[in-house]
Amino acid sequence: VGFSTALSQTPSISSISSEGREDLQVNQLETQIWIKPDIQKTDVDFSEILNAIQEIAKDVNIFFDELEGVNSPSKDDDSLLHHGNLTSTSDDASRLEVVGEEVPDKNKANGLYFRDGKCRIDYILVYRKSNPQTEKREVFERNIRAEGLQMEKESSLTNSDIIFVKLHAPWEVLGKYAELMNVRMPFRRKIYYLHRRYKFMNRIEKQISRFRGWLPRKPMKLDKETLPDLEENDCYTAPFSQQRIHHFIIHNKDTFFNNATRSRIVHHILQRVKYEEGKNKIGLNRLLSNGSYEAAFPLHEGSYRSKNSIRTHGAENHRHLLYECWASWGVWYKYQPLDLVRRYFGEKIGLYFAWLGWYTGMLFPAAFIGLFVFLYGVTTLNHCQVSKEVCQATDIIMCPICDKYCPFMRLSDSCVYAKVTHLFDNGATVFFAVFMAVWATVFLEFWKRRRAVIAYDWDLIDWEEEEEEIRPQFEAKYSKKERMNPISGKPEPYQAFADKCSRLIVSASGIFFMICVVIAAVFGIVIYRVVTVSTFAAFKWALIRNNSQVATTGTAVCINFCIIMLLNVLYEKVALFLTNLEQPRTESEWENSFTLKMFLFQFVNLNSSTFYIAFFLGRFTGHPGAYLRLINRWRLEECHPSGCLIDLCMQMGIIMVLKQTWNNFMELGYPLIQNWWTRRKLRQEYGTQRKTSFPQWEKDYNLQPMNAYGLFDEYLEMILQFGFTTIFVAAFPLAPLLALLNNIIEIRLDAYKFVTQWRRPLASRAKDIGIWYGILEGIGILSVITNAFVIAVTSDFIPRLVYAYKYGPCAGQGEAGQKCMVGYVNASLSVFLVSDFENRSEPTSNGSEFSGSPLKYCRYRDYRDPPHSPVPYGYTLQFWHVLAARLAFIIVFEHLVFCIKHLISYLIPDLPKDLRDRMRREKYLIQEMMYEAELERLQKERKERKKNGKSYHNEWP
Repeated sequence: VGFSTALSQTPSISSISSEGREDLQVNQLETQIWIKPDIQKTDVDFSEILNAIQEIAKDVNIFFDELEGVNSPSKDDDSLLHHGNLTSTSDDASRLEVVGEEVPDKNKANGLYFRDGKCRIDYILVYRKSNPQTEKREVFERNIRAEGLQMEKESSLTNSDIIFVKLHAPWEVLGKYAELMNVRMPFRRKIYYLHRRYKFMNRIEKQISRFRGWLPRKPMKLDKETLPDLEENDCYTAPFSQQRIHHFIIHNKDTFFNNATRSRIVHHILQRVKYEEGKNKIGLNRLLSNGSYEAAFPLHEGSYRSKNSIRTHGAENHRHLLYECWASWGVWYKYQPLDLVRRYFGEKIGLYFAWLGWYTGMLFPAAFIGLFVFLYGVTTLNHCQVSKEVCQATDIIMCPICDKYCPFMRLSDSCVYAKVTHLFDNGATVFFAVFMAVWATVFLEFWKRRRAVIAYDWDLIDWEEEEEEIRPQFEAKYSKKERMNPISGKPEPYQAFADKCSRLIVSASGIFFMICVVIAAVFGIVIYRVVTVSTFAAFKWALIRNNSQVATTGTAVCINFCIIMLLNVLYEKVALFLTNLEQPRTESEWENSFTLKMFLFQFVNLNSSTFYIAFFLGRFTGHPGAYLRLINRWRLEECHPSGCLIDLCMQMGIIMVLKQTWNNFMELGYPLIQNWWTRRKLRQEYGTQRKTSFPQWEKDYNLQPMNAYGLFDEYLEMILQFGFTTIFVAAFPLAPLLALLNNIIEIRLDAYKFVTQWRRPLASRAKDIGIWYGILEGIGILSVITNAFVIAVTSDFIPRLVYAYKYGPCAGQGEAGQKCMVGYVNASLSVFLVSDFENRSEPTSNGSEFSGSPLKYCRYRDYRDPPHSPVPYGYTLQFWHVLAARLAFIIVFEHLVFCIKHLISYLIPDLPKDLRDRMRREKYLIQEMMYEAELERLQKERKERKKNGKSYHNEWP
């Protein structure tokens, strides 16, 4: 006897009222159950027919219950990814076909299930048959089966030596370990309520909505029809409990736990399974480290591409959906589907992309203000008195900037550099520096609030990390000495305090030594600049000879970048060695220690030369006739007649652009090339047709594994960029704009890499971004100090201010406009007698090309007395006034900005008020719901006992 329910003739489920549903179900059962005519009547058993009818009725009830909320469907079912035909693609609808073997056949073909097409693959282990660790694997796999996991093995289609172990967790195992791991699952839909609004706020909202009517309708938001709303975010959740399983919303046990949760549960089991007799012979990580298994990973949910359009046929799977709505370049301007990212990759990776998106969004105002400062410099360029005087100073002859080969030059020759300097060093620079210091604080404070909202939506508020396992290296080193763990009450290896201190001292010494290596590299760049400026000054090509200082700076920056990249490779190995030398107890301690070292190394490596140019270049050169020299040989480099700020701008611009370009290539280009080479070899060996038929585990194995350090490289790149954006932003206002453009590309590059080029990483949980937040706060404090020094020491803001109020035409009048800067250039230059030059620094030219006779005097940037004064070349009173003003500005600026930062951090609460109210209300509602559900269960049990004639006295109401 065969049975079928022809649901294709059923009217639209959303149009059926709840009152008429029962009649429709009965009619379907009466009219659409048929008996095959080729079965003889003597073979028919009525009890079997009745049982079959009951099963069909049960299935139809399940079907209607699941489609009851078709307008807001549940997302623990993969059918929601298909919007074209619910009855043909839904796993639950397919269960209505008793005869149906189509779905198992389809499951077999897509490589996501066991051979039977029913058991979904939750985890993959890979090993080689030639590997000698056979006994450990056999014990490990035997214990895996003892834990209740189902296992199936497949040989690789491309290499018979490679074996894939497919693991599946049945419902009983998932329920047991979900309860042990306190996995939170949905049990009741959320009840939303409106906040009380004041009339004034309502009027404002009406005006805003009226204005929005003229604008495009939220072009940055993703299409709701394409993106399924996830049920976890619309339901209250509670730790899963098998005793209270009736409280949870379970439409289908196969899809109640999503794939990421299933993989996390299986990984949790694998980390606690023994592979040898012994106290510490436990866990998959140890088997991966000793080579017993070659790889371990959860599967991607099928292909990320589809022949059909996602708008007409829906997404094939969540991976395809993420590719179309997140990793595709066509959606670069849209918000990220963070809930889908979290569902597919886990909370830790979801938090990284949430932080990156928040950082990118906060860069918009910083980039706009920085661009405004730059454009302000462009518009006021023709009105700048200082650049006018420099361009018109044809009669002012400057002293040579290097020994012998550098000629005398007119001050007007640096007209272009004076104008470029004004673009970055103008009246708006100080305002921008204060703004960026405040921006860094606002960014961090509002990220706290944003993180709190995400933590609430993703059920991370009450989540606490489990007691971490001890690292195998720590156990092997200190297994002889043990002490009782105060949390678990079990004996564990113990590291003595003296041993720990000695290792930390050695590690700190190694860090100090590597910082000295960085300083030595910068010293080498300084010597290169000193030697090369004379070489370029004597160059044959006039273009290089006339721009010797710019050529020196440009080549020095490029060489410095190459040294930075080479040293980064060395630093990674040194940081790894020093971290292992410290012997951290747990993986999180190891990760934090390694992160701090790598950040410190790379930060010093990347910014040391920038600090030299900003604060040391041209500050300690002496004066003509008494130059300070390196090793009494090389004369220290001087700034350009227009100042040192142009050198700092070039350093930051070149390093920032080259570093970001190189990082993007290494992040995406390198995996792309490796995967392309793997695909090419497979095509040559097996052909295109055979390659497309590879199962999913084979395809995923040929992808690149995720970085061994997890998200370390992604965070490090962005944190270093944040340092560039804030620390020297007063010298380079376009830094936030460059960072914004890079981050818009970076989000899609990272998304594309995670979805298409890497194996699926294990979904892991995290409450925040970890140690990186403390590093960001440290960079924010450092940025205030460095920007104060850049404005006071590197730029000419303070000397101009002192001249305007004390020495200029407006002295004593309390004005500081452009008219008050008349004569500033002449006042900032000192006079030198050419005959006082040292023999080794005397130029080969006597300067007769300027006036027809040898020069007697030349000018240089400094505040010194003329050669015929009582104290030749001594500091003038104006020098001491400028110095005092600089120190006063640094103190006032720092205190003012720090006060503003602390005030802002005090005024902005870490938890939004509406979120606090929602949390309190949810806590109250959850208690009420749990009480009502328990009371309802007790009442049902009481009714059943009465019906069965079993009633007891003094029972609960």
